Amino acid sequence: MDMELTYIYHSGFALSGDGFTVIMDYYRDSEDGQAQSDLNRLMDGTFSNQEAGMPEGIVHRELLRRPGKLYVLASHFHPDHFNKEVLQWREQRPDIIYIFSKDILRHRRAQKEDAVWLKKGEEYKDETLSVRAFGSTDVGVSFLLQAGGKKIFHAGDLNNWHWMDESTEAEWKGAEKNFLHELDDLYAYTPEVDVAMFPVDPRLGKEYMRGAGQFVTKIKTHIFVPMHFTPEYAKANAFCDFAEAHGVRFVSLTHRGQKIEIE
Repeated sequence: MDMELTYIYHSGFALSGDGFTVIMDYYRDSEDGQAQSDLNRLMDGTFSNQEAGMPEGIVHRELLRRPGKLYVLASHFHPDHFNKEVLQWREQRPDIIYIFSKDILRHRRAQKEDAVWLKKGEEYKDETLSVRAFGSTDVGVSFLLQAGGKKIFHAGDLNNWHWMDESTEAEWKGAEKNFLHELDDLYAYTPEVDVAMFPVDPRLGKEYMRGAGQFVTKIKTHIFVPMHFTPEYAKANAFCDFAEAHGVRFVSLTHRGQKIEIE
C-alpha cells in the first residue's frame, strides 16, 4: 500500500495511508505569520474575530478532516515535540487515538485518561497500526510504526547529542556510548526500516551529522528524512551525500507542508 509522509515543522510529521492518518510530534502547523492574512480577512468580512489567531496549515486544513482513523503520537514532553493544543482536537475528532510517552504524564502535561501511555519496550497495536516505543538519549521515547507493510521510525529526541565542541572527551564519548547502546536495542528488534525521521541538528557544531551517520550505518534505511533542524534546510540537506553513499534515498526538505511519497 502506498503511503504519504508530510513534513509539518521541526520534528512534526504526518503519515497518511488508506484509511488512516498518524500525526507525530506536533509543535506548530505548517504555516506561521498569519497576522496580516488574518487582518485582511477581517477587513473583507470573510473571517470572524473568533477565528483570528487560530493555527493555519496542512494539519488544520486537511489532516484533521481526513477520513479514516486518526492517531496522534508524542515522543516526550518538551514543547517542541508536544503541544497541548492536540488535546483540543478531539472536540473536532472525538475518535482520535492519542499515543504518548509516559514522561508527558509524569510531567502533568496531560491526564491519564487522555491517552495510551508507552515507555520503552511497550507497544500499542490494533488492526491498522502498531507503535512500539524504543529508547531516547534525552527524555521520552522514539517510535517504530508498522502500517501497510512498512516500518517507519520516528526518532523523537534520540540522537548522538555529543556537543563535542563544548564538552570534554569523556563527556562526549559517554553521550556517544549511550546513543550506540540505544541503536543496538533497535537493531536487535529490526536491523532494517523503510523510513527514518531522524535529527540532523546544526546546533551540535561541526560534527552535527555524526548521529545520523551512525544510524544509517547501523540500521539499513531505505528512506531518510531529516528533522529537528529548525529552520536550516541547507545544513540538514547536507547529509544527502553521506546517506546516498550508503544506499539510502535521502529526502531533501525545502518547505513546511512538503509531501513525500512512500512506495
